[in-house]
Amino acid sequence: MTLTKHEKAILDVLAQEPKRSFAVEDMAHRLNISGSRNYKQLIKAVAFLERVGEIKVDKQGRFSLKQLTSTVTGVYRANNKGFGFIDLGPEQADLFVPRGQAGNAMQGDRVEAKIIREVNPITGKGSEARIERVLERSVAQMVGEFFAHNQEERQATGYIGYVKPQGDYSDAVTIWINESGLFPANHTICVVTISAYPTLSKPNELEGLVTKEVGYKDAPGVDILAILYEKGIPHEFPEDVLAEAAAVPQVIPAQDLTGRRDLRDTLVITIDGADAKDLDDAISLQQLDNGDFELGVNIADVSHYVTQNSALDREAFERGTSVYLTDRVVPMLPQRLSNGICSLNPHEDRLTLTCQMIINMKGQVVKHAIFPSVIHSSYRMTYTEVNEMIHGNEETRVKYPDLLTMVDQMVKLHEILAQKRHQRGALDFDAPEAKIEVDPEGHPLAIHLRERDVAERLIESFMLIANETVAKHYTLKELPFIYRIHEQPDVDRMNRFAEFLSTFGVILYGDTESIEPKKLQEALAKVKGSPYEQVVSTMMLRSMKQAKYSENPEGHYGLAAQDYTHFTSPIRRYPDLIVHRLIHLYFNQALSKKTFEELEVKIPEIAVHSSKMERRAVDAERETDALKKTEFMADKIGQRFTGLISSVTSFGIFVELPNTVEGLVSLQTLKDDYYQFNQQHMLLVGERTGNIYRIGQEVEIEVVAVNIAEREIDFALVSAVAIDEEEKARLQASLRLNTNRKKVDRKQKRGKEAAKGKSTRYASKPTGHASQKGRRKSTSRKKRKR
Repeated sequence: MTLTKHEKAILDVLAQEPKRSFAVEDMAHRLNISGSRNYKQLIKAVAFLERVGEIKVDKQGRFSLKQLTSTVTGVYRANNKGFGFIDLGPEQADLFVPRGQAGNAMQGDRVEAKIIREVNPITGKGSEARIERVLERSVAQMVGEFFAHNQEERQATGYIGYVKPQGDYSDAVTIWINESGLFPANHTICVVTISAYPTLSKPNELEGLVTKEVGYKDAPGVDILAILYEKGIPHEFPEDVLAEAAAVPQVIPAQDLTGRRDLRDTLVITIDGADAKDLDDAISLQQLDNGDFELGVNIADVSHYVTQNSALDREAFERGTSVYLTDRVVPMLPQRLSNGICSLNPHEDRLTLTCQMIINMKGQVVKHAIFPSVIHSSYRMTYTEVNEMIHGNEETRVKYPDLLTMVDQMVKLHEILAQKRHQRGALDFDAPEAKIEVDPEGHPLAIHLRERDVAERLIESFMLIANETVAKHYTLKELPFIYRIHEQPDVDRMNRFAEFLSTFGVILYGDTESIEPKKLQEALAKVKGSPYEQVVSTMMLRSMKQAKYSENPEGHYGLAAQDYTHFTSPIRRYPDLIVHRLIHLYFNQALSKKTFEELEVKIPEIAVHSSKMERRAVDAERETDALKKTEFMADKIGQRFTGLISSVTSFGIFVELPNTVEGLVSLQTLKDDYYQFNQQHMLLVGERTGNIYRIGQEVEIEVVAVNIAEREIDFALVSAVAIDEEEKARLQASLRLNTNRKKVDRKQKRGKEAAKGKSTRYASKPTGHASQKGRRKSTSRKKRKR
């Protein structure tokens, strides 16, 4: 490539200051260029160098030397439409992989890719990449339905049949099954070990052998088992783990009480759901003469029984968490522990770790102690019973006379703690959660909303303050520890949320790059009680980052807490178990330099793995709920229901029913007008009628189709509650304002392009690459675990 003198001079200047960006005027001054003719040549030189990839230009028109990277690595996310994305990590934007550029990569594979088109600073279009090779396969086995070949097909192909995998794979993906494994019956759900992955010539074909038959596809319970196998969640304990659990005594030996504070004479109670069997937290409370409260949060000392590097410990680490599915629990620990000696059952001595706090009337912890203890729970209370006592049910209050004072004080302290959290800006999303009732064979009978009354909330308040107190204690000591963190929201997502809020006439105040949770709390307050309160809360939740575990005390954004950990559920969460193990370590001895260094290496590994296992569990729980919801709606075709629009997309509107079931009204079925999708405001606007469909709008729908295999429900729109004229006028004015802004932006962009000697033709910007199937799978959202 031959360069002109201007082009060479520009590159020489940029090479001398590779980290600096220049405006054209700056470069003209640096090169002593004057006169309109030379200035135009300089502009042409800059435009040419950008076109050939020697320099890059930012949104302000400033240019700098392009730091060339031959390849990038990341995780590939496939889309069933043929394109996909490469996730480069939390701090970098995803790369778009066009159709035909994915090579032989599959969903979740770690890949090496070459950037084939850089982000365009004028149009804002993202960078595109071509996958060069697969570095690491994400799966060694897959789960799906087996389709048997007949004798002629077996002889012709050499395969006994094929499996269509379930999960986030294109419908075109096929696994050819060779005869070296099991030969299952037709339509059996199977686990397949992959023996050959896709090639460039056959990007959607794999080979494998069946290693396990889960069961016939319509047999009771097989659907959920298939999800567990698909997600790689173990649901049976190895023999060595069961043997260790069996060896744990179910009565506490006297020597185990040594070094523990004896709280067996203290009034201690548990409060849980009626069907709970693993009771890992118990409460004591009394109000002192000066008005302060002495709150004891006593947590099952699981670390006493699950010792470091034991078979129980290794299995608990691998599982990371218990998984709560519709009709079953896949526990982190064997039931002999979780429902036995570790469960704080009434009228039994139990080993615990206690966080005892003195809390004043302002909700401040003025004194605390964390220590090993032994308790004897006096009552196993349910949320229902405590709520009845709180709301004045005389029969229940008479039944538990010893607890009347304690329960009244619990309510008082909870209100103080809740008010304190609110004052500092903690966010309470309180998203409705479905409880799916099933028959003995797993078929859904009804879907109810889980109730969260005062009893549920006060236990949450006590667990939150204990978690904060423990975290702060060890943060100040600067000892290796594991924390639960929730980071500042991503600025781009927060900008989109602010734009979304504006459609309801709500302004989000503050800099979105560093917005405080208090500002989001204020925005939620403005829509409280409105029909769209829940969808605004859900959209805010989707704008947040995921909470995770970390070795660094980076605080919890959603709770507006400076220090936070998970201390209160060691029966079902491995990080809590590690917190207990660390408390014992620091309580009993001085920390050696060697142990300190070992923990600094080990804790980050535990944090990363536990975060991954938590996401795996959440995925399985969502997938199971989606499955049971579609099964529940399968016999409702033709029936009509009232719901709210929960999301608006370029291909239709999602409607959520009061029981949290969600379905799609396809854009193609809206025949009364041609509807344009406004992405910024998430609206559908009719070109001729001016009709508007928006989030939070009440509609009546008819169920028209249910696809259980794909977890998809299709609705037809019957009617919609019209948006009142005043609000409609405000929305239309906002849309016109945005249209005018876009026109101004386009003129400015054309001016910049013209200055660079480029073409000024513009294509309409795509609204996004999300497929209908992918959007469906992401709409079932649960309240994230704090």
